[in-house]
Amino acid sequence: MTTPTREETIERRMVALTELRVEPAGDGEAGIGRLLGHAGVFNVLSEDLGGFRELVQPGAFIETIGADDIRALFNHNPSAILGRNKAGTLRLAEDRVGLAIDILLPDTSVARDLRESVNRGDVTQMSFGFRALDDIWEHTAEDEPDLRRLRKVQLFDVSPATFPAYPQTDIAVRSLEAWRAERDAAARTASTPRLDAAKRALLR
Repeated sequence: MTTPTREETIERRMVALTELRVEPAGDGEAGIGRLLGHAGVFNVLSEDLGGFRELVQPGAFIETIGADDIRALFNHNPSAILGRNKAGTLRLAEDRVGLAIDILLPDTSVARDLRESVNRGDVTQMSFGFRALDDIWEHTAEDEPDLRRLRKVQLFDVSPATFPAYPQTDIAVRSLEAWRAERDAAARTASTPRLDAAKRALLR
């Protein structure tokens, strides 16, 4: 069995932002500006991700913000690095909206082009790469997708993105299938005593 690569274990989600803006860098800061916005939002249902919908609960990012080495990239390209939390050029925080980002943009061609694109309104979305550490599944109505609640994640990167790339959900779908199998097995186990009792009643 082939061991999955790190990239194959990362899920990505796109956020349609109401605001992504560039502000001037502070005095003495080695950057061409600060990119501000949100890479994730709380308690907002996603689109149908292939049999399920998803929402991020408040607190999901708290631990990873303080513990992990997280990058800001453009279009999730590791060659187009914009900032890094361990270097102090990427600031992450939870607020009432979701995962707030503050990137001190470097004086590079990628960052200069991005600054112009954001100012023009050509780039308006962000995405985050993560691994789910604590999630729960819930069954909704029969004709509705099941619901996944992300309660704790490990972040790898946040990324302004040109296009809303199709979410990488293979890992989540496998988790959903396993949850459904366990649920169905539990339902069959629970129904067995009732069936046995019904058979005994018929034989009396």
